[in-house]
Amino acid sequence: MTETLMTFLSNYGYIGMLVAAFLAGSFVPFSSEAVMIGLMAAGLNPIGLLIYGTIGNSLGSMFNYGVGRLGRPEWISRFLRIDDAKLQRAMALMRDKGAWGGLLSPLPIIGSVATVALGLLRANVFIVALSVFLSKFLRYAILVYSAKLII
Repeated sequence: MTETLMTFLSNYGYIGMLVAAFLAGSFVPFSSEAVMIGLMAAGLNPIGLLIYGTIGNSLGSMFNYGVGRLGRPEWISRFLRIDDAKLQRAMALMRDKGAWGGLLSPLPIIGSVATVALGLLRANVFIVALSVFLSKFLRYAILVYSAKLII
């Protein structure tokens, strides 16, 4: 299933990158990095992929923030299948970090939970968006640079 989805997204170039990055940025487990490297190998412009990837991944994380802002912790645990203990730890961490906790959004496992927690905590949406965007851009820039050395 994942291979079929990745092939489908790869066939749509930059829009496929945007969708893959959105899915990966949200709480859906998906690897946008593999799609990005595949599209680079297929000859798409790395700068375009960096831009579309950053926008899509940032929007996915902000979707998480919105879900958190609209929801209640018990709904999040029940419907998103985020362990309540993990959510409580993320909320405690995000209370300490504040809206700049969005810088943790690219991290595996905790990134999605962190952005949901920021929404639950009603962190400043503008600072969250800025911190998420900067961290996603940096992660993809490192990936593009590293992949260019290999490809």
